[in-house]
Amino acid sequence: MTAPAIAAAVGSPAVAAPARTDVVGALRRAAAFLDERLSYRGGYVWSYLPDLSRTWGELEAARTMCWVQPPGTPSIGHSLLDAYHATGDGTFLRAAERTGLALVRAQLPVGGWDYVHDFAGTASLRRWYATIGANGWRLEEFRHHQGNATFDDGGTAAAAQLLLRLYLERRDHRFRTAVERALRFVLKAQFRGGAADGGWPQRFPHRPGAVDRTPWPDARPPWLPDDVGHGMEDGDYTGHVTFNDDVLGENIKFLLMCAATLGRRDLLEPVHRAMRCLHRLQQPGPQAGWGLQHLSRTAGGRPAGAPAGARSYEPRALTTHTTQTNVTQLFHYFRLTGDHSYLARVPAAIAWLDTCRLTDEQLGENPLLTGRTHPTFVELGTNRARFVHRFGSNVRNGAYYYDYDHRSTLSHYSAGRAVDTDALRATYDELMSLTPAQVADLKARSPLSGRPIPLPRYFSLRDLALTDLFRDAPQPLPTVTDAQVEALVADLGPKDHWLTPADAVTNPYRGAPPADPYDGTAYMSKHVGDPHDTSPYDPRTPPAEPPYAPTERPLVISTAAYVANAGKLLAWLSR
Repeated sequence: MTAPAIAAAVGSPAVAAPARTDVVGALRRAAAFLDERLSYRGGYVWSYLPDLSRTWGELEAARTMCWVQPPGTPSIGHSLLDAYHATGDGTFLRAAERTGLALVRAQLPVGGWDYVHDFAGTASLRRWYATIGANGWRLEEFRHHQGNATFDDGGTAAAAQLLLRLYLERRDHRFRTAVERALRFVLKAQFRGGAADGGWPQRFPHRPGAVDRTPWPDARPPWLPDDVGHGMEDGDYTGHVTFNDDVLGENIKFLLMCAATLGRRDLLEPVHRAMRCLHRLQQPGPQAGWGLQHLSRTAGGRPAGAPAGARSYEPRALTTHTTQTNVTQLFHYFRLTGDHSYLARVPAAIAWLDTCRLTDEQLGENPLLTGRTHPTFVELGTNRARFVHRFGSNVRNGAYYYDYDHRSTLSHYSAGRAVDTDALRATYDELMSLTPAQVADLKARSPLSGRPIPLPRYFSLRDLALTDLFRDAPQPLPTVTDAQVEALVADLGPKDHWLTPADAVTNPYRGAPPADPYDGTAYMSKHVGDPHDTSPYDPRTPPAEPPYAPTERPLVISTAAYVANAGKLLAWLSR
C-alpha cells in the first residue's frame, strides 16, 4: 500500500516531513543574520526593532551594549553551540565563538560579570546608568553604576558555563583563561566562616554605599495608612547571603561542571560548603523556610543567618517560592551525596508552606493572584502574609510600602506564587524509599564522585538541573511535530529572522522627573509610572492616565524567541 493510501486508510492526509537539509539551512541563515547583522561585536541584548533604531535589555539599551543577563548574550551563545552539536556545521561554532569572545571582553577584572556591558566604554555606561537606569522606578538594581559583578539572575553563571563549553570544544586558551578568572571570582566571593559560610552575596566585591536606601518622599498621599513598613530594612542588601534566583544552585552547577571536565577536585570542597550553607540557614520551626536574603553577619541586634530584606519592595520576610526552590535543591543535594541529613527537615518546610496558603478572600479580591497558591512574603513570627504596594508616579515622588492588605498589589512583582506542596511531598517520599543500592548508584554517577563526566549535549532546550550533570543522565527532548517545524521555517522566510510582538516597550529618557506629589492611584498596579519612568510595560494595558493610551505591541527581533524557536528545530533534528 502506498503512503497516500495508508494515510487515507487512517483518515488523515499525508504530510511530507520537512527535509533535514532545509531545516539546517534555515537555522544557518538565522544564525548568520544574528551574528553578522544583529549582534554588536558578537554581543546581544534582548530585543530589537527590525531597523535597529531601538534596542532593549531589561531596560532600553544603547546599540553598543550587550546584555549578560539571560536571555541575552550567553543564551544566544548556548543556542549557537547547541546548533553546532546537532548539525556539525561550523557556521554555528564560529558564531558561538564570536559570542564567547564578546563575553571575554565584557568580563570584569574581578572575574565576574555585571548585568550589562557597553563596548563604547565605561563613560558611556555611566551615562546610561545616570539617565535610563536611574529612572527605571521598579528596577532599583540599575539605579547606580556599582562597578562590581553580580550573581543575580544567573548572568555570571550563564556566561562562565558558556565559556567552559567553548573551551572544551576548541581548547582555545582565551576561553580557558576567562574560565579560570571566573573560577577565582566565584571562590573568592564565597563567604568563609560563621553562619554565612559557603554562601554567596548578590554582588562582589562589596561596595559600601553603592546601593542607596530608597528615599521616602516628604509628601505622602492622604489615603496612605500611618502604620506601613517601607524602605530597605537591612540596608545594602547586596552583601547578604542570597538565595534569590537560585544563586547557590547556579554557582554549584558551574563548580561541578569544572570539577567533572577539568579534573578540578579542589572545587568539591566549596560545593559541599555551599550545600551545607543552604541546609544550615533553613529557619527553625514552625516557620521552617528561607528568605530571599539572609544576614551574612550580625546587624542591628539580629544574628547572622537571619532572613533579611532586599530591595525596597522585598521586605524582611520568609519567601514561599524561595523555600520551594531550596527544598528542590535539598533533593538534588541528597542525590549528589546520598546523605539523608539533607532530607531531614524537608517535612518541616513543607508543613510550614501548608500553613500559609492564600485565603479564598485574598484570591477572590485580587485578580493579580489568579493561579497562585501562596503569598510571596510571610512575616516572621506572626506567619501573616505581607503585601507590597506603591504610591506616587516616579522615582522622585514615589515609594514602595508594605502592609497586610491583599488588594492593589504590584503587577511587576507578584504578591503570590504557585507552590506545589503535593509534588514536593511526593518527591520526598520517593527519595526516602530508595534502597541502599539505588542510593549507592546515584553516588557513583554523581559529579561529586570526582570522576570525569562529559557535559550535557544541549543547554538551550530546557533549564538544566544539577542532576543533569550526572553520568548517563537522560537528556529528554521536547516533542516537536513536522508541522511545527514547517511553520517555523516558513516564518523565517527570506528575511532570515523571526518577528514577534514585543513583551514590553519603554518611555524614552526625558530628563529628571518632577518631584511634585502625585496622590492618585493610576500607577499602583502597573509596570510603569508617569512618562518619566523608563521601566518596561505592556503597551496594550498602560496606566489609565494621560498621555498613555493602549496601543499594539510592536514587532521585534527577540533573543528569547530565537532561542525558543531554534530549540524546537534542534529538538526535531535530534529526535
